[in-house]
Amino acid sequence: MAAFGRWKAQRLARADASRKGALDERAAPVVRLLNARARFCTTSSCAGRLVLAQGGAAEDAERRGAPKKGCEWLLVTHEPCRRDELMTALEKATGDVVFKFEPFVLHVLCRELQDAQLLAVRSTHCLEVPLSHMGKLMVSEEYIEFLIHVANRKMEENTKRIDRFYKCLQLALEADVSANNLHSEETEKYHSVYVHRRKRETIQEQDVHTSPKDHSEELEPEDDPESNLGIFAEIMI
Repeated sequence: MAAFGRWKAQRLARADASRKGALDERAAPVVRLLNARARFCTTSSCAGRLVLAQGGAAEDAERRGAPKKGCEWLLVTHEPCRRDELMTALEKATGDVVFKFEPFVLHVLCRELQDAQLLAVRSTHCLEVPLSHMGKLMVSEEYIEFLIHVANRKMEENTKRIDRFYKCLQLALEADVSANNLHSEETEKYHSVYVHRRKRETIQEQDVHTSPKDHSEELEPEDDPESNLGIFAEIMI
């Protein structure tokens, strides 16, 4: 655990190596929420973007996790896109170009497996459409206008999903902390009851050896077997 904390401190101290060079404003609340917990460390994030990318082979390499060498971004924006700016960017095309909407993405390293299970979330809220081949536009401008409308709606929905995810994550983390605290309290209570019983049994054994008593004497309420079973039943529940 200490090693994870040291690694996290080193990781968060690094300079931002993304193209933008800074944290996306919409992603910032979620990133800060997680990094405020000792068991999480975010490594990269994107609040969602619209991209016009050139380079067919590079696109395939990107999906396989290879470096993005040779992939040229003709347009990238984290805001809704306008038709005129997309058409202007398309004029620069000389190869295969795709238009993509990429939703909010967040990569997180977790201290333990149970921490990772709390964050297991995936989404299919994306869009990827080829527009040109070898610099030649393969679709109509009317279709491009329709495509921009669809992509912008996805961007708006993406913003709402980030807000919902933040609120749900906040509640989940708070509930998890409460559950862990309750477990610790129950464990401590069980330990206290056990220690108390052992002390009482030790005293009774000493009394037997030092001054034998009539064994027909009634048990005190705290020594009643049913009462003791009730205590442990309450703990287990």
